[in-house]
Amino acid sequence: QVTLVESGGGLAQPGGRLTLSCAASGNTTINGMAWYREAPGKRRQVVAGIKWAGDGTYYTNSVKGRFTISRENTNGTMYLQMNNLKPEDTARYICAADRSIVKITTAPQYWGQGTQVTVSS
Repeated sequence: QVTLVESGGGLAQPGGRLTLSCAASGNTTINGMAWYREAPGKRRQVVAGIKWAGDGTYYTNSVKGRFTISRENTNGTMYLQMNNLKPEDTARYICAADRSIVKITTAPQYWGQGTQVTVSS
């Protein structure tokens, strides 16, 4: 079992920045983590993913060059640095984890509760 707890959401102005954190705990080995987002009236979308060991990241096209995903293995925490935020980034951001690198960007097993990000002037 894996427990995921997100933090760092809030209100930002267009062009601003926020950093999200996701702390993972539990007794299951995970090999990948990812950030998803849900906006009202839209399907849940994968935003970025990262391997838990070695190199390997994924970004959806709309955030490439603006968002950076990273991890800190020693404390089991994943981060999402979001720069140059746009109103269309407004959504609930949800942390996910899985034992499978393949599944982490398609159908991860473990989910957090999410943290709200609102981009508005």
